[in-house]
Amino acid sequence: MIGSNEPRAIWVQLQTPAVLVIMLGLIALVSSHFGGLSQTLTEMMVRVVLVVGLYVFVGNSGILSFGHISFMSIGAYAFVWLSCCTLPMLKPMNLRGLPAFLQHIALPSPVGLLGAAALAGAVAIVVGAILMRLSGTAASIATFAFLAGQYAFYMNWNGVTGGTALLSNLPVFVGPAVGTGLAALTILVAWLHQESRYGFMLRAARDDQTAAKGSGVNVWFVRTVAFGLSGLIVGVGGAMHAGFLGIVTVDAFYLPLTFLTLAMLIVGGSGSLSGAVIGVVALTAVTEILRRFEAGVPVGNMVLSLPAGLQEVGLGLIIILVMMFRPAGIMGGRELTFGSLWPGRRLSQGVGYRRS
Repeated sequence: MIGSNEPRAIWVQLQTPAVLVIMLGLIALVSSHFGGLSQTLTEMMVRVVLVVGLYVFVGNSGILSFGHISFMSIGAYAFVWLSCCTLPMLKPMNLRGLPAFLQHIALPSPVGLLGAAALAGAVAIVVGAILMRLSGTAASIATFAFLAGQYAFYMNWNGVTGGTALLSNLPVFVGPAVGTGLAALTILVAWLHQESRYGFMLRAARDDQTAAKGSGVNVWFVRTVAFGLSGLIVGVGGAMHAGFLGIVTVDAFYLPLTFLTLAMLIVGGSGSLSGAVIGVVALTAVTEILRRFEAGVPVGNMVLSLPAGLQEVGLGLIIILVMMFRPAGIMGGRELTFGSLWPGRRLSQGVGYRRS
């Protein structure tokens, strides 16, 4: 635990986030030498932020959440309210229901991102304080109800979100470098929470709620803290999404993205931070390869192409195979360290909690 009396050096404690950040940096460096990968790399970094944010709650609490994409939506639209637009007259024209002080404001993109994260985190704290009195399946269903309600609300809040309209001309500031930097920061924050006393108490409640309560753990409080932090991080992912594409639409933040982020977390392994990152990298690589084959790959004098739609089929097949042969995910609940990268060395155990 960070700040504990255990005789472990800070460097030893930070090996996992260091390995993950270096891995993402190397991927970014290699991708920069190949044309056409810039957009894919940036999109992958946005998804790293989303899935790591989801892991902060799901991985540590053991409660499957279907509602976290709502916080991405909140973050994306908060970024619009604070930073839109490249053409100043567009916001008051498209979002007539905004308060007057927001209609004519255009904060710098980094400030807009911070504001978006703050709003998403605040909403997550309030929602978590209500929902985290539930456990197991009841809590999961409640998070899905929140997703459906928030989606319907934003879909019909025409004066503030534009309803079903596409909002464009947003400032584009997220590229490979910014995306990689924000993904690295997210990994560090998630690791610090994981290694904090709140993270250990949350996992104790996950493994044995009765014993944790008997040891003085306030289960509702530690779950709410994780839910709030998780929502804040996912809100950052929403602002990154808006600042990457330069457009926002409510339809982007619903079931397809919910299932994709959950699939990435589960395939990589929800029991470790390394699993969250590896799941994103693995599924992004698979979908990118299949996408390129669908578009056609030159082979000598021929162009080898696969049938359209195989990208989704291949992704589903990969998920099925991983669940069949690695039910705990690719990482199996273990963390990457520098020692584990050498042949013959075992991976360190993931997010179990220490016993005194």
